[in-house]
Amino acid sequence: MREIAFIKQNKEKWLNIEQQLTIKNKISADNWSNMYVQLSNDLAFAQTYFPKSDLTVYLNNLASTVHQKVYTNYRYEKGVLNAFFFYDVPLIAYKYRKVMYFALILFLVFVTIGAVSAAVDERYVRLILGDAYVNQTLENISKGDAMAVYKSSSNWGSAFGITINNLYVGVRCYIYGIFLGLGTFYIMVQNAVMLGSFQYFFYEKGVFSESIRGIWLHGSMEIMAIVIEVAAGFMLGASLLFPGTYTRMQSLKIGFKNSFKLFISTMPFTIFAGLIEGYITRYAKEMPNVLNYLIIGSTLALITFYYFIYPVLIHKKTLKNL
Repeated sequence: MREIAFIKQNKEKWLNIEQQLTIKNKISADNWSNMYVQLSNDLAFAQTYFPKSDLTVYLNNLASTVHQKVYTNYRYEKGVLNAFFFYDVPLIAYKYRKVMYFALILFLVFVTIGAVSAAVDERYVRLILGDAYVNQTLENISKGDAMAVYKSSSNWGSAFGITINNLYVGVRCYIYGIFLGLGTFYIMVQNAVMLGSFQYFFYEKGVFSESIRGIWLHGSMEIMAIVIEVAAGFMLGASLLFPGTYTRMQSLKIGFKNSFKLFISTMPFTIFAGLIEGYITRYAKEMPNVLNYLIIGSTLALITFYYFIYPVLIHKKTLKNL
């Protein structure tokens, strides 16, 4: 379709949306959402076929204005936190779903590299994890409690220290994205390779099942949160590398706003994972296996649903209302 035909086909709709922005009659968040979806589809088409056209800039600006209306009205109707967690973040997650899938796949690739490296070179685990940790873990395994490291301090002390450390890792994953995404990539590689070598170490020592039941009680939510934080860092870097029809500064502002919201949304998951690690993981060996796997499965399902499935459902629901 040529640009002139595209404009002719949709001009009336765009003018109607502009008119809605000028009148003072109250319009519901759902109606603004419907308009935003329509504009997003038109914008995606324009960016694909007319990337350097003034039309694309016009639709960019109009979609941004309508999105602000959606969020403002939804926040007013549902409350600030509801709007943030049940509308704004899922909308961002859906828009940047390819970046999140990319971050997940890349993370798993380097987890595999870490495991293979540990299998090929027995010194690799000590290089990555350090002699002190490896020696302590070997001693714990010889005593029949591979996860004893999680019992070394008080419940609240462990939960607090672990949560602060995990939040620090998350902040670095995100903030280092400003270096064109390379800083985020570096932090991701460090953590993914460490996880792979760490998990292979337990497999090699014959306590793989025990490590799964212990580590992944908190790890399923903790690791997935890191993946989302990595995605947020990549979004920040991409806003500088690929400004599209925006100026680089405009792109950075939009990229920062969206990526920061995605990053902030991971904090409740990170804190909850820290509480599990501090208060529950230490009892992994004494817990029934079914309870272990129930906690692992439910926490993994929760965070996966929120970032990868719920946004799709919200998008489909909005389309049905068009």
